[in-house]
Amino acid sequence: MKQNIGFRGWFYFRQGWTTYFAFIFAAINTMVVTYYLAIENIPSLKTIFPTFYVYLAITASIGVPLLILVGYAHQKKTSSYKAEADIYYESNPHALRQYNDIELLLQLNLKLVDLLLLDYEKNKVSNEKLDELIKLKTEIETYFNQRKDNKQIDIALFKKFSHLK
Repeated sequence: MKQNIGFRGWFYFRQGWTTYFAFIFAAINTMVVTYYLAIENIPSLKTIFPTFYVYLAITASIGVPLLILVGYAHQKKTSSYKAEADIYYESNPHALRQYNDIELLLQLNLKLVDLLLLDYEKNKVSNEKLDELIKLKTEIETYFNQRKDNKQIDIALFKKFSHLK
């Protein structure tokens, strides 16, 4: 696998920035700005949050569980995460190829199991079953021979296997 140290470094920098630094910085910034520009200047809110640390504790005790619920809903209860995963597979040739290979292997294994389950004692396989297996084998060989650095073939096969028609 060809490695480009510059782009790899850029990727790791962005991951560190967005996941850790920007997240922590934004959280601290939001807390400081809302307290010192809004709460400190409104007497009724100042009685509820007399100090910045009280505001921080109350907001964190409400905000963290709330954000956990929002994150859970995003991942498990809405279709937004599925859309993100679809986009990931569509745009990442390595993940797309893995997905397609697994689908092809599963189909091949199912056909092989079907053949094994046929009347083994009599050693008979119908021409129809044999044709199905040969057709699947040809599809796999065609895909395997054409897929080298051709993302469009992977995307077309991904759409065939998934429900993205």
